[in-house]
Amino acid sequence: MEDDNDKKRENNGSLIRWIGRFILVAIILKITSIVTPGFIINGIWSYLIAAIVISGLDFLVESLMGVDASPFGKGIKGFVIAVIIIYVAQFLVPNMSVSIIGSILAAIVIGILDAIFPARAM
Repeated sequence: MEDDNDKKRENNGSLIRWIGRFILVAIILKITSIVTPGFIINGIWSYLIAAIVISGLDFLVESLMGVDASPFGKGIKGFVIAVIIIYVAQFLVPNMSVSIIGSILAAIVIGILDAIFPARAM
C-alpha cells in the first residue's frame, strides 16, 4: 500500500514540477519579448503554448540529433539550433512573430536568463 501511495505522490510532484517549469519558461519568454526587438508574443496563452512548443522542439532535436539545443549548450551548433527553434516556433504558436534578427537576439537573452533561473528554458 505504501508503495502505491509513494508512486502517486511522486507522480503528483513531477506533474507540479512540469507545470512549474512551463510557467517559468513562459515568464522567461515574456521577459525576452519585452527586451528583444523583433520577438513578439501577445497573450498569456500564447506564452504558455510557446513554452510547450519550444520545449517540444528542443526535445525532438535533442532526441533525433543528440544535440543540446540550449543557446549556450554546445557552442555555436547549439546556438544556431536554438535560433532555428525560436524562428520555427512562430509558425506553430498563435500571436507570435519573430524576425531572423529577433530570433538571434532572443536566443542570446534566453541563454542568459536560462543561466540565471533554475529551470532549463530550452
